[in-house]
Amino acid sequence: MKAKIKQTWANLEKYTDQLQDVRVLGLLTFMVIVVLIAWSGANAIDTNYGLQRQISQFEQQNQVKELANTNLQLQNEYFNSSQYLELAARQNFGLAMPGETELIVPTTVALAHTVDLQNSEQQQSAKTSAKQPSYQRNFQAWINFFLHRPTTVNQIN
Repeated sequence: MKAKIKQTWANLEKYTDQLQDVRVLGLLTFMVIVVLIAWSGANAIDTNYGLQRQISQFEQQNQVKELANTNLQLQNEYFNSSQYLELAARQNFGLAMPGETELIVPTTVALAHTVDLQNSEQQQSAKTSAKQPSYQRNFQAWINFFLHRPTTVNQIN
């Protein structure tokens, strides 16, 4: 055991003697410099990547704002058009073109002759749901729930 420790101690002294050599110190210094340059390059690449990502985000935001601006310009053009002015005059002031007559119908009369589409849709869905098995009705109820559609109580039986 003592011989093995002496052998290990001798090998350690040999390696420490090699570290005192100028060539080994120069090589270690060169390796440290190479690692520092590589680290600096990697940081520069990472910084450039982050900046490019920010630039692309700003360009996208700029494009969105340009589209919104173009949309507002088109709306302004529409609001200044004679077509919009005619529609606004008809809706807001009850005006009509020369030669046209305007009929004013009371709301109660107009609503008395309409068909309530929502009730007919509910009746149709109730008829189809009565024909479906319970697992299909349950599945449809979940779909209606996730899509925020109104459901009737008799659908979920």
